Amino acid sequence: MSAVHVVLPDGVDDPARPSGGNRYDRRICTGLAAHGWHVRESPVPGRWPRPDAAALTALAHRVAAVPPGGLVLVDGLVGSAAPAVLVPEAGRVRLVVLVHMPLGDDGPAADDERAVLGCARAVVTTSAWTRGRLLDRHRLPPERVVVARPGVDAADPVRGTPAGSRLLCVAAVVPAKGQDVLVAALADLAERSWHCTLVGPLDRDPGFAARLRRQIAACGLADRITIRGPLVGGDLRRAYAAADLLVLPSHAETYGMVVGEALAAGLPVIATDVGGVPEAVGRTRLGRPGLLVPPGDPQALAGALAGWLQDPGLRSRLRRAAAGRRASLDGWAAPSARIAAVLSAVAAEPDRPRMRVPS
Repeated sequence: MSAVHVVLPDGVDDPARPSGGNRYDRRICTGLAAHGWHVRESPVPGRWPRPDAAALTALAHRVAAVPPGGLVLVDGLVGSAAPAVLVPEAGRVRLVVLVHMPLGDDGPAADDERAVLGCARAVVTTSAWTRGRLLDRHRLPPERVVVARPGVDAADPVRGTPAGSRLLCVAAVVPAKGQDVLVAALADLAERSWHCTLVGPLDRDPGFAARLRRQIAACGLADRITIRGPLVGGDLRRAYAAADLLVLPSHAETYGMVVGEALAAGLPVIATDVGGVPEAVGRTRLGRPGLLVPPGDPQALAGALAGWLQDPGLRSRLRRAAAGRRASLDGWAAPSARIAAVLSAVAAEPDRPRMRVPS
């Protein structure tokens, strides 16, 4: 049995702070253990990726405790923000960085990320879009950057309603997720029949959450938009099961795990055409199981939602495409096996890497 030291942001299992990155990390740790790895988790406190001195000191202690030649898989939220800790250790331990989200296009954050990824033995990304972005931005050796897309859990197909009026948005309530754009779009559709439920943590940006509530009230939609806060586990699955359509109005996404979760239940999607979202939505022989719109454009989003609400033929086609996409999605065994292969390849390297992961 091989050991891997997994460095994670603190609170990965906190039900009050659900995120795609946290769920991915937890499922990969579980999957690696199933592949025979001795997984030694090292949660690190701090406001990553903006650590203070105490957070960096805690990370330094975690990494220093790894024996020479030990294998370290570090979440990029932590790793890419800590070159002062990780770059000096990269010659002593075997460093693999799991990048959920690139930190920035330029400036100090991008420089920090470049320094850490440049000294890593391998880099794992959660989408092909992220891989391409990192290769373009940091000029990393392509053979060292590997994609392990999120898996999904099997779910019963949603029943849906004939009118398709039950809308669901699952995302942290922060500006980047675009719930204000969704509310503006729905205000243009006030004469139509619909109800929208917003699911996601409300404490990441309390000021934005308060402004969103005021916007909803000002639009006269308080009785038609429900803010539920964070849901996990069975409660989240029931929210998908009760919906007709997932709406994801994000300004940026590296993949969009909620898209996969919705499609696993055969739930069609309207989302913004950003980052890895088209990759998550995918295609079937009937076309996309959803509609993509430009980010930050309430009129375009309103037009897509109006099409869904008023056109039974469109609803039928998207639902059939979503059922087809549901059947093609991989479970969590696939990314776990991919990352296990990366770790095995790194562990087998006798010296600085020229890693090639089995296809």
